[in-house]
Amino acid sequence: MEKYIFETRMEVRDYECDIEGIVNNANYLHYTEHTRHRFLKSIGVSFSKLHEKGVDAVVARMNLQFKSPLRCDDEIISRMNLRKEGLRYVFTHDLYRASDERLCFHCTAELVTLVNGRLALSQDYEEAFSPYVK
Repeated sequence: MEKYIFETRMEVRDYECDIEGIVNNANYLHYTEHTRHRFLKSIGVSFSKLHEKGVDAVVARMNLQFKSPLRCDDEIISRMNLRKEGLRYVFTHDLYRASDERLCFHCTAELVTLVNGRLALSQDYEEAFSPYVK
């Protein structure tokens, strides 16, 4: 099994499911964003304080692979990795159903940083991510 730098758990809520009883595809993006925010919090980074300072991490591109559907009340194990490619931080997200450890969703999310509204390298994120970047 791949080694991850961060893991968190969450539960599928009924309102996240569509008429077929499976998680609506857009909600998987919420799960990955929530994981990134929990990761930031775990390493002492405040997304909102950086924003107030004029530093924003924004999604530039995502590649999504839906593997097996999640359903209401499933517990999700969200695992994440991080690497750097030029100015981009590339997060790899794998969402597993906790009951059987089945991979349900795989995603790469490429983020860039804006400093005062302009594409730029953020020293704050560089320092925070340096121990984790592959």
